Amino acid sequence: MLHWVLVFLVVAIISGLLGFTSVAAQAAGIAKILFFIFLVLFVFSLVMHLVSKNRK
Repeated sequence: MLHWVLVFLVVAIISGLLGFTSVAAQAAGIAKILFFIFLVLFVFSLVMHLVSKNRK
């Protein structure tokens, strides 16, 4: 998932440099949403790992 965030970020940067502002804004928005989803899943995974480690 982090790979897709980087792909959309690169697309946003390139399209912003070329003057396609609407495409850049949409790609940046998608990258931001995917990044926050990745962050939530990472924190959830980390918490679950720490909880299961303490139960053993």
